[in-house]
Order: sequence, then structure tokens, then C-alpha cells
Amino acid sequence: MERLQKVIARSGIASRRKAEELILNGKVKVDGKVILELGTKVSENSKVEVNGVLISKEDKVYYLLNKPRGVITSTKDEHNRKTVVDLIEEDKRIYPVGRLDYDTTGIILLTNDGELSNLLMHPKNEIDKVYIAKIKGIILPKDLMQLKSGVIIDGRKTKKARVKLKKIDKINNTSIVELTIHEGRNHQVKKMFESIGYEVLKLKREKIAFLDLSGLKSGEYRKLNPKEVKKLYAIESEKQ
Repeated sequence: MERLQKVIARSGIASRRKAEELILNGKVKVDGKVILELGTKVSENSKVEVNGVLISKEDKVYYLLNKPRGVITSTKDEHNRKTVVDLIEEDKRIYPVGRLDYDTTGIILLTNDGELSNLLMHPKNEIDKVYIAKIKGIILPKDLMQLKSGVIIDGRKTKKARVKLKKIDKINNTSIVELTIHEGRNHQVKKMFESIGYEVLKLKREKIAFLDLSGLKSGEYRKLNPKEVKKLYAIESEKQ
């Protein structure tokens, strides 16, 4: 027996959090009966319907993409711009885990595994994300320390980060900084630098947890292997 929201998430229809919303809104039936209780457990043989559609057990797929600049982190775009999903040849309905801005490049995961997506996105698991930012100006040591200890963006202080100065270009008046965070707030890295007076000229995400872009050029992707998927699932238990 498993919790209903977990079964829905595993089907690839929605994340576990979204599945909980669907249940509370009366959009889920089990064996023909509307379910409103989040703690409900179902068996392997239970017939689960979401918005009138019977969910099926779908094989899970996991992709690691090196996102190029000018690609939307979405499953579709109303302006017909290219999305990260468009770059991957896959018949199953997959979606990105988290997001990168239109002009931000680098690593992003795509999957139909709602449970894993929820695990990676949940703040309590504190998944490290490593960014390389090229900024305008020569960054001062005090500002690096400020980034490290946390800055105020959107009225809230960011959590502590790891910061490393990679390069200074005095001729072009730029700095390259490596920033490791485990939050996922909207435009967070850009806003962090803006809060201390620096404009981000280029931004690339190089790592998520233990995964990096080794062997992948811009626009290329690969499937995660079973060992990598298992290691991602183990992150939650490691944090407990």
C-alpha cells in the first residue's frame, strides 16, 4: 500500500505537491470514489483517476541536458519559442525539474518522475546547485563575504552560500565568480549580485548535486544511468 499522492507523482502526471492539491480539490478518484484525504493509501490494483483520466504505470526516464542560451525552461511556450523539451527526442511526456532563465545556460534535468522532481525541488533536501557568473565590475572581498553570509532579495535573506572568485579581468572590468546555493528562488543568482551592486553578464549552472556537464556540449543531453537515479533518491535519506 502506498500514499495516493505518491502514486500520482510516480505516474508522471504531477509532482507530489501538485498531486496533493488535486486530491484536496476533489479531482482524484480511487475505484470510482472521490478521495479528499491526503493520507489515503491505495493498493497496486487500485484504479486511480485524475481529472477523469485513468493513470497508468509509465516507465520512468531521466535526462540531463546542457541548456543553450535562448531556450525556454518549459514544456511549451505561447510565443512558439524553443523549449528544453523540444531538444530531447522522447515520446513520453517529460518536464524540467526547476528552471533556468531564457539567457542562462547549463545543467537541467528532465523527467516524468514526479516523485524525484519533488525530492530535488524540496527546500529541506538542500540540493547544491553550482553557478558560474560573469559580472560587470571588479568584485570586492567584502562583497564576496556578503554573498557568502546571505543577502536580502525580495524582502528575505538568502541562506549561506559557498563563494569562490575564479578570475578578474581588469582590462574589461569583469569578474568571474563561482556560487553554490541550495535554494531555488526566482532569478536568485542574478538578484543576489544585483543586491550588492553588480550586473550579471553571463550565467551558467554547472552542477546539480553530484551531476555535472562532463562530455556534453551546449544543446546536448544524455540519459541518467540507474546508479545515478538511485544516488539522487538517496539524498533525501542522507539529509534526515
